[in-house]
Amino acid sequence: MRAVHFGAGNIGRGFIGEVLFNNDIAVTFVDMNAAVITALQERRSYEIELADKDKKQIHISNVTGINNGDDARSVIEAIVETDLITTAIGPNVLPHIAQLVAEGILARKDQGITQPIDIIACENMIGGSQFFKEEILKHLNDDGKSYLDRYIGFPNAAVDRIVPMQSHEDPLFVSVEPFSEWVVDQTQMKHSELKLEGVLYVEDLEPYIERKLFSVNTGHATVAYTGYYHDYETIDQAMEDEKILNQLRAVLNETGQLLEAKWGFEHDTHQEYIEKIIGRFQNEHISDDITRVARTPIRKLGYDERFVRPMREAYEQNLSIDALVDTIGMIFHYDDANDPQAVELQSLLDEKSVEDVIQEVTGLSDDSLIQKIVTAIEKY
Repeated sequence: MRAVHFGAGNIGRGFIGEVLFNNDIAVTFVDMNAAVITALQERRSYEIELADKDKKQIHISNVTGINNGDDARSVIEAIVETDLITTAIGPNVLPHIAQLVAEGILARKDQGITQPIDIIACENMIGGSQFFKEEILKHLNDDGKSYLDRYIGFPNAAVDRIVPMQSHEDPLFVSVEPFSEWVVDQTQMKHSELKLEGVLYVEDLEPYIERKLFSVNTGHATVAYTGYYHDYETIDQAMEDEKILNQLRAVLNETGQLLEAKWGFEHDTHQEYIEKIIGRFQNEHISDDITRVARTPIRKLGYDERFVRPMREAYEQNLSIDALVDTIGMIFHYDDANDPQAVELQSLLDEKSVEDVIQEVTGLSDDSLIQKIVTAIEKY
């Protein structure tokens, strides 16, 4: 079988490409990085290294590449012949490749191909595949839209794998953490017979998206902001501090109680998931700058984001929110001169009352919650 994958970056090669290879699927990577695409065309293989003490290397073969910047026709031909399309290219880039994918879909229609395929956007966003579908539909006429509705599935997905900061002489070599998770909403599939080993297919994706958002994203940011407050520079360094580890555990226990109450996750199983996340953050072979993880604090304080959403939902269910509120208090003190949002946040605090800034940034209107955050800010 064949797959076309848009995005030959570290996640594309180090995660999606590995899963496809393990399923005996030949992969055509599509990207505009000339060095990477040329190397894929010439070598037809690359190496993945797991970022742990053993540094196991995995050989990935039966791959090639197409530069969509100068060879769109070959991309369309590859789409005509493929059994699956995936992306790991960034949410902001999806609209820019939508027309090219639409042309590939029209070429399948014109050739009378009735074999269904699925297009899975493996992006760090909620509803990525359905978002991509809407972008593609903008480039189709009525006949093309009818064909898409009948033969092209857009199952949403949740993906999780940490890729450490890295630079290698070999443009294809990539280091990734050992842990990975890829969950797909099988109710949105058109080619339901093609299910990949190493992928979890579920009837309802939302619990898994929230589990990742409220655990991995909330937890990672908790370490970053707590670590910044205690003057650490990297996540792994911060995780050696018992105070930060305790803060992380407290936050994850609060979001865990919410997830168990809301979605029915079994307590012992979720505790194992929490311990796995903590171990990932402690991985000394993955060096991640605190300022990278903590960047854009205003966005991370959003109403439906990783702190405020679980805090307000837990509060509504009379669950503990002390650690979440405490961490939010630290975020309001985040002051990185190289981060425009951090600068903006501190400017707002200089110009307005704390209560007004909390309302403006978080979207909260519940005065009791706002006052809890005020107390947490004053604590630091």
